[in-house]
Amino acid sequence: MSSDTATSSETGSGELRRVISPKLLLFFVIGDIIGAGVFAITGDVAAEVGGVAWLPFLIAFAVAGLTALSYLELVTRHPQAAGAALFVHKAFGLHFVTFIVAFAVVCSGITSASTSSGLVASNLLLGVDNLVGGVPTGAGATLAVALVFMLVLAAVNLRGVGESVKLNVVLTSVVMVALAIIILIGAWAAVSGDGDPGRIVVFETPGEKSAFIAVTIATTVAFFAMVGFEDSVNMVEEVQEPSRTFPRMLLTGLGICAGIYVLVALAVVVVIPPGDILDPVNPDAGILLDVVRVGAPGLPIDDVFPFLTICAVGNTALINMLMASRLVYGMAKQDVLPRSLAAVLPGRRTPWAAIAFTTAMALGLITFVRLRSESDVVTALAGTTGLLLLAVFTVVNVACLVLRRRDRRPGEAPEREVFRAPAWTPWLGAVSAAFLVGPWARAAEDHIQYRIAGVLLAIGVVLWGLTWLTNRGVRAKRTGFRDIDHLEQ
Repeated sequence: MSSDTATSSETGSGELRRVISPKLLLFFVIGDIIGAGVFAITGDVAAEVGGVAWLPFLIAFAVAGLTALSYLELVTRHPQAAGAALFVHKAFGLHFVTFIVAFAVVCSGITSASTSSGLVASNLLLGVDNLVGGVPTGAGATLAVALVFMLVLAAVNLRGVGESVKLNVVLTSVVMVALAIIILIGAWAAVSGDGDPGRIVVFETPGEKSAFIAVTIATTVAFFAMVGFEDSVNMVEEVQEPSRTFPRMLLTGLGICAGIYVLVALAVVVVIPPGDILDPVNPDAGILLDVVRVGAPGLPIDDVFPFLTICAVGNTALINMLMASRLVYGMAKQDVLPRSLAAVLPGRRTPWAAIAFTTAMALGLITFVRLRSESDVVTALAGTTGLLLLAVFTVVNVACLVLRRRDRRPGEAPEREVFRAPAWTPWLGAVSAAFLVGPWARAAEDHIQYRIAGVLLAIGVVLWGLTWLTNRGVRAKRTGFRDIDHLEQ
């Protein structure tokens, strides 16, 4: 009997079916990472550093790679679906710290989905306008469509549509087609002389920032590309032989995604003139649509590309809202959040209260950022997602170090085969992620990210406090996770 099978036997009848093969896991990792991120922030990164836009992506993936090694060590040690919350709970055993980490992951999913809703709205309006004309594409229309799209996601979620990895394969394939078009346009522009390949080594930044500060800021923007990292770890209970499969597929997926992001960034700086990168035709739709317009003006793909983008971004948004609602449901079921949030829809058996709660947060977030902030919505929301993930990554790396030290105690070593990261990687991963959390890693106008993240986490803390008072005063129970291993079930 393999170690994974043994683990399944030990944990009882609540196990999920291990139906995800190595190839399906690879597609899941790739599809989740290259969904909204590549469309949302490539232009913002190029605007910070000019022609070397590929460099921040490489650095972001290097930092993520360090944390990926810690995740792999932890997920093969504790192959349950709760992800970062489980690892932190195993390391520290502090219920409130576990709650904050879990709720930060929830918030990262909500901010990611909110970013995606804006991109879907912009691309949908542009696509329809290209086909029939006369469609409003301004801020008001985009906000209205973004809110409607979020409500559509809630309706789909209520119907019980889960994380179908086979559907993810189809949508990921559509994304790959769209990105292949961008990369080929960039390559053709470079060899035909229509573009300027010499720009790929030219550093340019607005203002008087030093190269180090500009690249650091651009790297924090690029970290939105890491959306999906936590989601893939949460699939571990449905992966065949995770101890063997996860290390190969996660690292391979990260490598493929890094290559795609770098090639897309190169296409942008080769095709788009420097002054135009800061001023795309539609900022919310992103610069990639301009690559098609400028690099292949005679192709009808300009009419089709917005709809290809919608497939990619919509998939990312759905996965993130599914994850966020299930985590809220799991925490409410364990009396860490108000028990009313664990209410399930009769018949469909979907967590309607958690879906309503996370959808309401997303609707409020979209409206607040668009109406109250002068910063671009994509930068603000994508940056908040990266901020939350970087904070979670920091804590996860520290948790890896704590659990390693515990392994040295007699009788504490894990019973199953565990992936071992190099001894120095959790240290460097924690330091690098923590460095990118700081205000020095963001432009002054992007400090709104701390306000957004603070408000979201404060909502969670208030709910925690209300739950604590209710549990103590009404039900005479302590507030704390009872079954952290299966938080999402």
